[in-house]
Amino acid sequence: MGRPLRYVPPGELVEVTGTTVQRRYLLRPSRDLVEIIDGLLARCARLYAVDVVDYVFLSNHFHLLAVARDSEALSDFMEYLNGNLAKEAGRLHDWREKFWGRRFRSIPVTDEEEAQVGRLRYLLEQGVKEGLVRSPLDWPGARGTRALLDGRPVTGVWFSRTAEYEARRRGESFRKYDHAEEESLKLVPLPCWAHLSPEEYRVRVCAMVKEIEREARAAQARTGRPPLGSRRILHQNPHERPAKPDRSPAPRCHAATKAARIGFARDYAKFRADFREAAEDLKSGLRKPRFPVGSCPPGLPYVRCRAP
Repeated sequence: MGRPLRYVPPGELVEVTGTTVQRRYLLRPSRDLVEIIDGLLARCARLYAVDVVDYVFLSNHFHLLAVARDSEALSDFMEYLNGNLAKEAGRLHDWREKFWGRRFRSIPVTDEEEAQVGRLRYLLEQGVKEGLVRSPLDWPGARGTRALLDGRPVTGVWFSRTAEYEARRRGESFRKYDHAEEESLKLVPLPCWAHLSPEEYRVRVCAMVKEIEREARAAQARTGRPPLGSRRILHQNPHERPAKPDRSPAPRCHAATKAARIGFARDYAKFRADFREAAEDLKSGLRKPRFPVGSCPPGLPYVRCRAP
């Protein structure tokens, strides 16, 4: 069975997810890994002009809300992020095999306010709804919650491994940060809340965080089970994996209403039909088949918006 075509409407909010191979805890938090992820994410956003709304990296998967110019920019962004993160986390956890379980998933989010706010809340409650920590702020790994609440940029470090390699070849000794650069990432607001002032935006995010904390306390009182806690999370074996991983299917898009889901399905069906028709033309020998805008034809350049 072939993979579904990647369809990202230009300039639309998208949720991106990635999972480690066999869901092993290869992204287990540590001070070094948080510093690396924050710096790498900031560098990716700067190089490929992708606006990041929020992000969270759990021990075996991550979620990212972003707005990209088109699917090509998003693919370049994710290729750089996943490739470098696999090398860095593999180095920290002594893992030299395949790192990611599959290619990243990108799920468009419709422009409905309920849909976009729902996805932001979903990222905020990661780690809490699973019973790992009591509050999003207690998660010891990389996430954007604190930056959303205080409005400050996220700062991390980009380590130039090429410069370190060249220094070693020359027989030079160096310290940890001698070939490193500080990178800064400013999170952007949800498109549906872009009209709000920074203060109003932070107030709304803070209200969601407090509601998540209240629900976590109620769940703990109901079940009598305390959260796992950051101490035990930090001491997990990164080569282990959960006994019963969640394998729920991902939707084609995140929408709040049936009408929006039907509209997206219609647009995707047309995109897929146009792509298949152009692919058949390419097989038959047509030199310039008309692939739909936003597609990546086999062996051909990405199809950008055509000039009028």
